[in-house]
Amino acid sequence: MASPAPRRTKFILDEDRIPRAWYNIVSDLLANGIQPFPPLHPGTGQPIGPADLAPLFPMALIMQEVATDRDIEIPDPIRDAYQLYRPAPVFRAHRLEAALDTPAHIYYKYEGVSAGGSHKPNTAIPQAWFNKQEGVKRLATETGAGQWGSSLALAGALFGLEVKVYQVRASYDQKPYRRMLMETYGASVVPSPSNTTNYGRKVLAETPDSPGSLGMAISEAVEDAASRDDTKYALGSVLNHVLLHQTVIGIESIEQMAMAGEEPDVIIACAGGGSNFAGMAFPWVGRQLRGEGRYRIIAAEPAAAPSLTRGVYAYDFGDTGMMTPLVKMHTLGSGFIPEAIHAGGLRYHGMAPLVSLLKDQGLIDAQSVHQRASFEVGIQFARTEGILPAPESTHAIKVAVDEALDAKARGEKRVILFNLSGHGHFDLSSYEKYLQGGLEDFEYPADKVAAALAGLPKVG
Repeated sequence: MASPAPRRTKFILDEDRIPRAWYNIVSDLLANGIQPFPPLHPGTGQPIGPADLAPLFPMALIMQEVATDRDIEIPDPIRDAYQLYRPAPVFRAHRLEAALDTPAHIYYKYEGVSAGGSHKPNTAIPQAWFNKQEGVKRLATETGAGQWGSSLALAGALFGLEVKVYQVRASYDQKPYRRMLMETYGASVVPSPSNTTNYGRKVLAETPDSPGSLGMAISEAVEDAASRDDTKYALGSVLNHVLLHQTVIGIESIEQMAMAGEEPDVIIACAGGGSNFAGMAFPWVGRQLRGEGRYRIIAAEPAAAPSLTRGVYAYDFGDTGMMTPLVKMHTLGSGFIPEAIHAGGLRYHGMAPLVSLLKDQGLIDAQSVHQRASFEVGIQFARTEGILPAPESTHAIKVAVDEALDAKARGEKRVILFNLSGHGHFDLSSYEKYLQGGLEDFEYPADKVAAALAGLPKVG
């Protein structure tokens, strides 16, 4: 009698299956009559052109920012660097399914296999390479939890660029090992707000104990880049070209789900600024826009900074210092200072314009999750699947677990795919705090946000 075929856990692509082009969702949006809103000049309120962005970004990235072609070729040197960790595996979460006693099939794409420990190298590597090609010597950036700063520091080491990182003070204090990793890769790291920029000094003069925010750190990094001829600015989320680079995640996952012989009913990813979510979701949304499938796609965000679920869809600044172009996005107001939750990568006041547009068009949904509930399922995931997830990723896991339990309650099969955006190896102090009962929950502070929203620019 033949033995039954062993169940399959990992779906792994060969290196030659690393995507040869990034997917640009703008092409399919336009084909469906959905026009993205242009970014506006912070001074004139008029649409900006490539020349307005040239002080901050190399022209190759500016052209990607405004591209309308569906496929944007990935240069070979970038694909070569991607080979350090791509293609990333998809796992079937058999043990989590058993613990939940659910008929749902749960799959996750694991981006924690990268050297930086998250999805962020997917855009850090191309950003560093395109800057290097145009003769840039130095990059300035911000980071929250440190996943983006770590990734850009790595990319700077790969391509010989100096990197200066402004890390949000709350995360700088909570996650010292992320700072050490950035410094090991060769980056210079300072807590934000800092004494190294005019804007940082202004904030510290007004609020010496400020926990910082991504909006503040962006202001400092933009000021740094704009004040030096040898420096450009690199952003780890929000902008179109950043989301574009991340689509390698979703492109690979489509092929891997075909290997598994299943089509997802629900697709989930956590969302702070939107790059991780877009990387997983955009290629699947594209299939839906082209009539090739139908999916329920959910962005999981923190209850303490719920821009998609409780923000307003309006033009706003991407930074607190009001130096960046105005973009139309779901926002809590650029002056909003979130609580110091441990998912530092999700503490941004706004959401990427393209993700916000999909939400406004009803093409995606969003759910907010509390910090303690996220850590609870993060620990359950670690004890069943063996991977300690980043605090950001636990938000997606929480929504996936809720979906699996709902399928159990309804007695129906449901195929769930989520993006596990990174590991939590540098977040053990956060887990220790949860295990010792000291982790707090934070709600969206409506009074603070009302004040921040009152200051929105009067545009359109």
